Amino acid sequence: MSDGEPLTRVRLDVAYDGTDFSGWARQPRLRTVQGVLESALATLFRRTPPAPTLVVAGRTDAGVHAADQVVHLDLDAHQLNALRHVRVGGGVPADAGAALAYRLNGILGASTDVVVRRGVVAPAGFDARFSAVWRRYEYRVSDRVATRDPAQRHRTVWWPAELELGAMHRAAESLLGLHDFAAYCKPREGATTIRTLQGFAWRRDEAGVLVASLQADAFCHSMVRALVGGCVAVGEGRLAESDLALILDVGARTSAFKVMPAKGLTLTEVGYPDDDQLAARAKATRARREL
Repeated sequence: MSDGEPLTRVRLDVAYDGTDFSGWARQPRLRTVQGVLESALATLFRRTPPAPTLVVAGRTDAGVHAADQVVHLDLDAHQLNALRHVRVGGGVPADAGAALAYRLNGILGASTDVVVRRGVVAPAGFDARFSAVWRRYEYRVSDRVATRDPAQRHRTVWWPAELELGAMHRAAESLLGLHDFAAYCKPREGATTIRTLQGFAWRRDEAGVLVASLQADAFCHSMVRALVGGCVAVGEGRLAESDLALILDVGARTSAFKVMPAKGLTLTEVGYPDDDQLAARAKATRARREL
């Protein structure tokens, strides 16, 4: 791409089974979601290099799934032209976003563990990472033999003892709000652990599986799995409901609970403001992260 050449930004919504991936981020000699998707992009645009790279709303760790991850990429005029005559479902030529999703899914194959659910030309100011206002996750725990579905074993943790739902839910609610979550995060040099936990609730689904729903402006490394681990310790009776907030105030990692396995965790949705607020949100978030 030459300097100053106009680019078209495309938003892709992606789903994947994280079981056989070493996380989202591209890594040498490891299979990752970003690596697989960018390899497909390189195949698609082999005649119009360089292949675009992806910016993701939130990196997921090894073994973590996504029902609706969001990424963006920028296409130059030659790459757009390569998509111009793509017909989705035999109809009229698709717009660039839908055409890109269609072609990528064709390259990825019919039995792939990563799927591009949709593609659209992004509105002005959109940034998959910095424009996001919240991320939402779910974590699944089967604590009864009757709810252990082998077909769901790759996305559900089987727990050997029944857990107290009410106590877990009340403990989760005690953590809501703006806090320093250092006690529930794996530290990374130079990264803040201050987050706003906007929602944290437990329920049983129709099959009786325990499901935690968590929403925050952003999550630091291993934060969701640590928060779930704290609640499981409460549900077992090893910790009191009030202990999770007390641990939060200590501000340091503890051995009072286990960080839960990755396979129970799924990124379910990423939230964005109205189109006319996207650029301002991205600017504010980027400035805050740089500070």
